[in-house]
Amino acid sequence: EMSEMSERSKQNVAHGLAWSYYVGYLKIVLPRVKKSMEEFSRANPNLLACRKTWRLHILVPLSCDVCDELEKADSNIQYVTDLTETTLARAGTKKRVYKHSLYAIRDEENQLWHCAVEYATPLQSLYAMSQDECAAFSREQRLEQAKLFYRTLEEILKGSKECADAYRLIAYEEPEEAETHFLSREIVWHLRQEHHEEIAVLEGSHPHTPSTALDSAELNLQISVSDLPQPLRTDGF
Repeated sequence: EMSEMSERSKQNVAHGLAWSYYVGYLKIVLPRVKKSMEEFSRANPNLLACRKTWRLHILVPLSCDVCDELEKADSNIQYVTDLTETTLARAGTKKRVYKHSLYAIRDEENQLWHCAVEYATPLQSLYAMSQDECAAFSREQRLEQAKLFYRTLEEILKGSKECADAYRLIAYEEPEEAETHFLSREIVWHLRQEHHEEIAVLEGSHPHTPSTALDSAELNLQISVSDLPQPLRTDGF
């Protein structure tokens, strides 16, 4: 009965996508991000001076509108290079390549900030489902799914020791009226917060950990705990 309730409300879609994204991708790549950033920093010491930005910045647009080329989404974002790739045998594919791209983000004062950034790719699936009649996803349901995806992924990553301090989730709602450099401003805001965190640590004070632009409280879906997807077993295994 619980399974049928979850399927009817489509709550299991975002929940499953978040876990798949974590297990099949983030859990593999995030533990290696720091090493890749360190290798790049040794060769380019002036570009990545702030160690707190040595993370994978994951964009979570609640509209699920994912652009394949960040430069086209915002001209203040420019591709620089790819970080050191990781090659693994995965699910029958020999030498599967995992890599991240480094970008230069220009702020309002014409200063450049460098970071590894990419979209959360499962959002493309949510968007495609909302465009497919077979999935029967309305725009409102897609928004709820995007919020649930973010909240689920946030909780998963918070409990992951392997991924600690190797990522930053950037969830945002795009303005109703198009803004040319909205995305670059959003990313720079987070980079500045990370920079302040590093300064606080160097000065020996306790850094205030800022929330993302949209925190979990703002993403409240009014879903009761009993309505969320539950594990098949309840005995702790």
